[in-house]
Amino acid sequence: MDTAPVGPAADVHVLGRRRLYMLPTRNGLYFALLLLVMLLAAVNYNNGLAYGFTFTLAAVGLVSMLYTQRNVSGLRVTVKDAEPVFAGQSAQFPIHIHNASDTRRPGVWVLSDTQSRCLDFAPQSSRPLALTVAAERRGYLQCPVFSVSSTFPFGLLYTWAKPMRPASRCLVYPAPGPRLPWPHEPAASQRHHRGQSLDGDDFVGLRTYQPADPPRHVHWKAAARGAGWLTKRFGDSTGGELWLDWAATHGGRMDERLGVICRWVLDAERAGLRYGLRLPDLEIEPDSGGRHLHRCLRSLALWDPGYE
Repeated sequence: MDTAPVGPAADVHVLGRRRLYMLPTRNGLYFALLLLVMLLAAVNYNNGLAYGFTFTLAAVGLVSMLYTQRNVSGLRVTVKDAEPVFAGQSAQFPIHIHNASDTRRPGVWVLSDTQSRCLDFAPQSSRPLALTVAAERRGYLQCPVFSVSSTFPFGLLYTWAKPMRPASRCLVYPAPGPRLPWPHEPAASQRHHRGQSLDGDDFVGLRTYQPADPPRHVHWKAAARGAGWLTKRFGDSTGGELWLDWAATHGGRMDERLGVICRWVLDAERAGLRYGLRLPDLEIEPDSGGRHLHRCLRSLALWDPGYE
């Protein structure tokens, strides 16, 4: 389905030292306690070898602080807008992390409330990943907060970047409703009331297939694309267009009615029809193609007149 006229926006974060924090891990606390016990033993027995071993391990712990912070410092994180999805699906927010240094960065974690992933970075390399978020409601879905962290090299210290709140978002279309008969086509109806026959040569619209319809009038392409069984309507006037009207959804909750129209929009596009959209206070002229499809679905996703 062609729904991608929207160019993704990028949100860039550089993990400088001022954005990094560090605390000892549980193993780091045990290590510090062990050093304290060894120091007390060295003092108690006045053992030079014990002093040397204790201070050597303490130096290793101090040096590991530098390596732990350096493993995250300077990484460049780019977050882009997710491709549009339908309500009930999962949005995928693309993330690229670039290591611009000549140093290898192993064991870098990307953490959010719902997922975590460990990455290794070669010098001068980038790694892509995606944050998956459930899209429960139509409208705009914000990218979740996430952070980058590491415990490299010994797991004694935990460093993490200040949580990032990207401005990136995802447009969530209404969930398509069940397949219902096409809405009544106003232009064809007006021609009919004027005494014009619907048996002419000009296409004026579609209606639900009836067993008595001749096979040559069946819209076979729509059936092959899964848009349902439809019959072409012909008349003696030009300009037949399919209007998808809010008034044709006949009650129900707002999201359910929008779901019905969403299904009509998708089926009309698959069938290769020219279709227009009518909502209260909004009208989109008939057209077809990916750009028109996205415009209609975007209008359904963001439309909120206060009806319940």
